[in-house]
Amino acid sequence: MPVNALYRDDFYLSTAEAVVTAIHEDGGIELDQTCFYATSGGQPGDTGFFERADGSKIMLGQTRHGPIKDIIIHVPLEGEAQLILGEKLVLHVDWPRRYKLMRMHTACHLLSVVCQYPITGAAVGEDESRVDFDMSETIDKDEVTAKMMALVNENHPVFVQWITDEELAANPGIVKSKNVRPPVGLGRVSLVCIGENSAVDSQPCGGTHVSETQEVGAVHIAKIEKKGKENRRFRIRFGTPTDDA
Repeated sequence: MPVNALYRDDFYLSTAEAVVTAIHEDGGIELDQTCFYATSGGQPGDTGFFERADGSKIMLGQTRHGPIKDIIIHVPLEGEAQLILGEKLVLHVDWPRRYKLMRMHTACHLLSVVCQYPITGAAVGEDESRVDFDMSETIDKDEVTAKMMALVNENHPVFVQWITDEELAANPGIVKSKNVRPPVGLGRVSLVCIGENSAVDSQPCGGTHVSETQEVGAVHIAKIEKKGKENRRFRIRFGTPTDDA
């Protein structure tokens, strides 16, 4: 059953009410609406808990998509109590974890502004993220860090604009990734825009992001690895380069 994915319109929504609409044999739970982000595009799904009417908690280990993007399945940890169809719940996202992922995901976008090469892969993590670029050039990680931090400190707005699937198909050049296609099939695609009037960047992305670049905080390129003749892997970490010492 299609779910109302509340996080698509409000990245900062960490709690909401919902009703259980399906329970899978493996224990996975579908809801009529959710603020839990489902694993997609290199960003891990949310964890957290469901609060029942009696105040007891159902702890969640992961959130993932079903066969299609309109289905989101919440997977409780092993041994959690069984829910019932139609049960009303209050959802609680693990906000400190989600916020770190939002900051990291935004940092990955800033890296793609600084390094304007086709992206061949990416993975967002709580403490370290990686972005792979189709490039053979040698580049200085401290120089990349300085340019990223300049964008952070300039405190550009970060916002979402929606375009139709047809508009995306007519403008394929806005897609930076070579291997991962934007989340289409829902009729509309979210563009993550940075800067006034998207002056810094605009690219299709279904992940969650902070609302202004200064929220990213201190980040740096910890390492640049050569992964083949024309592939470079950039590892982003929170903090300053001295934190790795």
